[in-house]
Amino acid sequence: MLEDRTLAGFSATPWPAAYPKGYAVVDVETTGLARDDRIVSAAVYRLDARGEVEDHWYTLVNPERDPGPVWIHGLTSETLEGAPLFADIAEEFGSWLADRVLVAHNAVFDWQMIAREYARAEREAPVRQRLCTIALAKELGLPLPNHKLESLAAHFGVIQRRAHHALDDARVLAEAFRPSLRAAAAGGVRLPLLECRPLTEWSDRPAPRQSSGGYGGYRQSSWRPSRKRPACPHPNPGRYEAGKRLKQGMRVAFSGDTSTERELLEDRAVEAGLHVATSLSRLTSLLVTNDPDSGTSKAVKARQYGTPVVDEAAFGQLLGDVEPADGR
Repeated sequence: MLEDRTLAGFSATPWPAAYPKGYAVVDVETTGLARDDRIVSAAVYRLDARGEVEDHWYTLVNPERDPGPVWIHGLTSETLEGAPLFADIAEEFGSWLADRVLVAHNAVFDWQMIAREYARAEREAPVRQRLCTIALAKELGLPLPNHKLESLAAHFGVIQRRAHHALDDARVLAEAFRPSLRAAAAGGVRLPLLECRPLTEWSDRPAPRQSSGGYGGYRQSSWRPSRKRPACPHPNPGRYEAGKRLKQGMRVAFSGDTSTERELLEDRAVEAGLHVATSLSRLTSLLVTNDPDSGTSKAVKARQYGTPVVDEAAFGQLLGDVEPADGR
């Protein structure tokens, strides 16, 4: 395993010139997982090019709504009442992210929450790349029982003091990221960097009715720019079998409403090594839908082809333990 290389062996290895010059390890606690949920606290640990901690920052954020799962993050309405609004801390938060790669555990979630908050504040976050420590752990082949932060921390002997407290979660991740980064450098591993595309407009209101003369106001579908996804690098291993793990390369299609934003689910699937299909065919491995009996074209075809179907919650569980593609 790459993480078992000795420090002496590591120190003799030239540092990859293509690696980033600095990192911002981020954790945000939120009111929930949906597109209209808000950040209630945020923390950043800034690291240098080799993963050494430079400094850190933490803030509470008034979400201007119910704080959501207090039993998870511990932040009550009373605690958050006097906290600054996101618009008030956007500039300071941005100064901690600027010119660095955003690092987070399940980075697509943290990035989307941050990007949405900046869009609401009519600003852009000054970050252009992100790195997910789940994806990096998979690249390194770390023998983790699952992809929870606590498992990554335990692997590197990092002690968690306050789980789901943004500052402590960011500290734990920073301490676990440093040896991961060094192992990647020692093994010549290409870091799984992804683009952070800022949102250019936002509205929490329902989309207005469109006229033939053009669009009025914000479009509900415009919260995130559309883009072509990179091709899945893994061959399709076939259909998903109930009770077994998903496997990298499987073709996954989505249909109907989801409680978590659709593109967030799709990004998580892509980062896990799955192929997100825009249509359903006989080659589709799995359909994710909360209403399998609906009349959508994908649901109808799934019934015709006998394509396996799971709901959103089950898919989320499956994403936590995706089997590597053959040969990895």
